Amino acid sequence: MWVKNKQSGFTIVELLIVIVVIGILAAITIVAYNGIQGRALAATLQSDLDGAAKQLKLYQVDHSAYPTSIDCSASPAVGSICLKSSGGTTYTAFQVSNASATAQAFCLTANNNTTSYRITNDSVPASGNCSGIVLGGTSCPSGFIVVPGSSTYGTGDFCVMKYEAKQASATVPISQATGLPWTNISQADAVNYSANVAGCAGCHLITEAEWLTIAQNVISVASNWSGGVEGSGYLYNGHNDNYPSNALAADVNDNSGYSGTNNSSPSIERRTLTLTNGEVIWDFAGNVWEWTAGSIGGGQQPGLAGESAYAWKDWNNAGLLLNGLSNVELPSYATTSASSWNSTQGIGQLFSNYGESLAHAFLRGGSFEDGSSAGVFALDLFDASTVSNAVIGFRVSR
Repeated sequence: MWVKNKQSGFTIVELLIVIVVIGILAAITIVAYNGIQGRALAATLQSDLDGAAKQLKLYQVDHSAYPTSIDCSASPAVGSICLKSSGGTTYTAFQVSNASATAQAFCLTANNNTTSYRITNDSVPASGNCSGIVLGGTSCPSGFIVVPGSSTYGTGDFCVMKYEAKQASATVPISQATGLPWTNISQADAVNYSANVAGCAGCHLITEAEWLTIAQNVISVASNWSGGVEGSGYLYNGHNDNYPSNALAADVNDNSGYSGTNNSSPSIERRTLTLTNGEVIWDFAGNVWEWTAGSIGGGQQPGLAGESAYAWKDWNNAGLLLNGLSNVELPSYATTSASSWNSTQGIGQLFSNYGESLAHAFLRGGSFEDGSSAGVFALDLFDASTVSNAVIGFRVSR
């Protein structure tokens, strides 16, 4: 008699069910692991920030002021501190207010890959970074960045538009990457409209002191110089070669500083500059001229004695007479080494007519057609406050 062997096994359906169950269990395990890993990473960053804050406060007790920078090199800079951290933790932004020592404040950002936490002198670690945090004040409006104040120019920390003002409506400016700068606007209208920024009580046209605070700040940041050291090579000064022969929109990506310029690194036409607190500002030089709230009276134009025509002049011209211009406007006012800098260093030039009889308003930064005359210290004293044209825009601060 033949005996029929019966073999048992899994059906296709049963195998599929098992595979699905294993997949679900694996997904649950991965999610749980990632959650545990994320919480551990957050705990590490918070612990590092707690320790760093204690170091900073001890430094403040010993030196009556917080340090000005983080430096763990073999030869740290004067006034700096080396903050302890765990493996993988990087301190990417350190901001100190420039108020009196008794009212100083700080904000410190710690990063590990894409996770960021911050701490200030009067808070516990919180998710996020120091961008937009005004020490001792409120957060900046949307599209604004924080600028560390300067004792040189008597400014505390303030907010400024990250981008040149764009036109949200007939009388309302906005700071955003998209769109062309708002041009064909007079200084008088720029003053009036600056107060209309949405959700920004106290907004105003950027002042001369605020402009110079930013200029002083960005020239001290090594990455803003082609030579990687302050004063080495040239300072990046934006779209100014008239190619293309128009103003440009910005880019939401701060790493795209050559956007629209038909240039690439290395080139003097990089449109982004970085502040000491890690914030990035667009088109602070080049693209379009920007009104500040400054003005100069009739008969007070700087220039060369006996010169009877408007002309560009380097700031280090030995024959330059300031006349009615304050010496605080000079690049060398707060930076002694800048006394030898000229347009070759990318800082910009002065355009004026010595002794001009009419009052004029301040235009800063340069436009897309000004070449080497553009720069963070560029100053055009040619126009009255009522002038408006296609190469003049503005920027708002608070």
